Amino acid sequence: MKKLALAAALSVVATGAFAGGYVEPAHIEPVVIVEDTGSSAGGILVPAIAVLLLVLALHHN
Repeated sequence: MKKLALAAALSVVATGAFAGGYVEPAHIEPVVIVEDTGSSAGGILVPAIAVLLLVLALHHN
């Protein structure tokens, strides 16, 4: 008799997990974070090195 009561209790617990049926998850919009990727030099580093190399080349001759 105990086995029958245990089986009945387990079947009630097992079906309780599916009692609500399938619920589609709520659609949540993703958060987009935009960051600037510019350097702190402001794009002056490459021209400054070019001018420095030009000055050194002219000074060397």
